[in-house]
Amino acid sequence: MSYRELATRPVLAWSAVTVAGRLPIAMAPLALVFLVRERPGGYSLGAVLAAAYVIGEIVAAPVLGLRLNAEHARPQLAAGLAVGAAGFTGLGLLPGAHPVVLAALALLGGAGPAAVPGALRAILTSLVPERAVTQAMSMESILVFGIWAAAPTLVTALALGVAPAVPLLLMGVLGGLAVAGLWTLPSGWQQAAKGDGASTRRALLRAWPVYVLGAAGLTLLALAELILPALLEQRGIGIGWAGLLLAGFSIGSAVGAFAYGLRAGWPGTLPVQSLVLVLAVASGVALVAVLPSAAWIAVALVAAGLLQAPASLARNLALRELLPPSALAAGYSVMYAAVGAGYAVSGTLAGGLLKVVAPSTAILCGVGLTGLLVLIGAVGERRLLRERAREQEREQEREDGERGRPRSQEAASDDAAPEEAASGEAAGTSEDAAVRNVRR
Repeated sequence: MSYRELATRPVLAWSAVTVAGRLPIAMAPLALVFLVRERPGGYSLGAVLAAAYVIGEIVAAPVLGLRLNAEHARPQLAAGLAVGAAGFTGLGLLPGAHPVVLAALALLGGAGPAAVPGALRAILTSLVPERAVTQAMSMESILVFGIWAAAPTLVTALALGVAPAVPLLLMGVLGGLAVAGLWTLPSGWQQAAKGDGASTRRALLRAWPVYVLGAAGLTLLALAELILPALLEQRGIGIGWAGLLLAGFSIGSAVGAFAYGLRAGWPGTLPVQSLVLVLAVASGVALVAVLPSAAWIAVALVAAGLLQAPASLARNLALRELLPPSALAAGYSVMYAAVGAGYAVSGTLAGGLLKVVAPSTAILCGVGLTGLLVLIGAVGERRLLRERAREQEREQEREDGERGRPRSQEAASDDAAPEEAASGEAAGTSEDAAVRNVRR
């Protein structure tokens, strides 16, 4: 299936709702910094507010994802988006409020819509035939990378050109538009019998290796984004190149997502694809730490970006194979929280290491952490696949047994029928002979 076949009214409506719902998420951290930067200690306060926002996302995503109704998720999604919009609007209207109030509003802004990205992905895959799922998720990745590329420019232009509160107010409006847009989409994505809460939780817990690999992938993105300015200074390269180099990484990711969706199936299983691609991205980021010039760093970052998006897509497709349809949104939400946690942990580690080691060494240490996470995830995923294979074998044997028993019983009854007929005929013959003897 080609990308052109995704240009249907439901998918286009989904794209509009995704832009309205996810653009505020991408704008939030930088918008919070600009909101309070002119206050005393503004940058520190902005970092605290951004941290509160991210904590709200990480904590709420799995909790809300588990509570989504796969058949009728629309009211829950609308409520979450409305809470997020209220939090952003409150921040825009009360920029001079006490820091505790601002932190609480930022927490709401992050927590409210935390389950929306996962639910929208589940809805998208229900809008297209099974053969087009890879293309649909590739299209989603391209759209999201575009959103994240546009968000910093939009925030900077509005905050500096109009007023610091305007980005937050726009984010509130966008959240409201996303709520309205939900009514152009299906109310849910249920495609199979719904499991109970315990079975959903068990399915989610069994998929933990995929979440670990997801966290590993985002540790690399954190290293590229957060340490690059310091690395450029270490190399004697103008820090102004950081924005262009990161833009190259994002463009490479969008191109990689598009290329991955051009084929329905790539060599190897999805877990193997994800593992190989994450290791390749890690190699690219490690090269960034040792290359001497901006040109070579740009080449390494673009190459890493080309592979970053396919690695993420392979992980999400693998997760989709592991989980029942009723648990998809919850699984995507847990993945969202896992990658956010990976980003936060890597950023914290990098910040601490920069105080004691050179930026290049900090990047290599971060790549080492990624390698450890990849090892843990790969071992766990291999065990999970073995367990699934054994379960499928047992289920196949059980089905074969259930199909085999009735056939043997039918065969036995079929074999018995001629014998009964023969005995009946024999009995009838002996009775006739007795009657003839009496007549004589």
